[in-house]
Amino acid sequence: MTEVKNGQSGAATMLRRFVPLAILVGGLAAFFALHLDRYLSLTMLAENRMDLLAWVQRSGALAPVAFVAIYAVAVAISVPGATVLTLAGGFLFGTVLGSIYSVVGATLGAIAVFLAARTALGDVFRARAGPTLRKMEAGFRENAASYLLLLRLVPLFPFWLVNLVPALLGVSFRTYVWTTLVGILPGSAVYTSIGNGLGALVDAGKMPNLNIILSPEILLPLVGLGLLSLLPVAYKKLKARRQGA
Repeated sequence: MTEVKNGQSGAATMLRRFVPLAILVGGLAAFFALHLDRYLSLTMLAENRMDLLAWVQRSGALAPVAFVAIYAVAVAISVPGATVLTLAGGFLFGTVLGSIYSVVGATLGAIAVFLAARTALGDVFRARAGPTLRKMEAGFRENAASYLLLLRLVPLFPFWLVNLVPALLGVSFRTYVWTTLVGILPGSAVYTSIGNGLGALVDAGKMPNLNIILSPEILLPLVGLGLLSLLPVAYKKLKARRQGA
């Protein structure tokens, strides 16, 4: 009888561990089922820009809170369209405040993904990892800050994937949070500055280029910052090699 109860308790505990992740996956499914993706488009933002500005004026302090909450939920359920939200932040609140609100919202959403994935999948992933994967995990954890800054700064990796992988590789919560905050700030500043001039662009019959961050003028400095973040890793390896010699 005791074994049955222990088994039921263990199954209930395992089920509870998957609840946060199931909520996020369910939110993503509901997002597309309700066709909410049509609202996260540049065309929709341009067409409703005057109404959005009027709403910000009426709402006062509620507007940035609502924006951060919407951004956080969008990132948590990993919907496409974060770039459009960042543009909206610059358009509605200006470059500086828009960058701050976008980074805060994105970081909160990324934290939700991290905690849900670590709770549901972290132990399972590590338990089934082979020797090669364990070695990679140990190396990643040892230099987690440098690797995460590289992944955040260089916009070549899907945001949802960079949110998920650290949870599976055992990165500490504190390292994950501060590298997310710092790493996404440059890219967010680029898009909010574009969003800040969205009204003038639309009035001139133009639309912003969402691939601008991949242009050499912007991408190369971001890659340079990413490479700088790897200097501690290079130093550790050089020091270890000298000591070994």
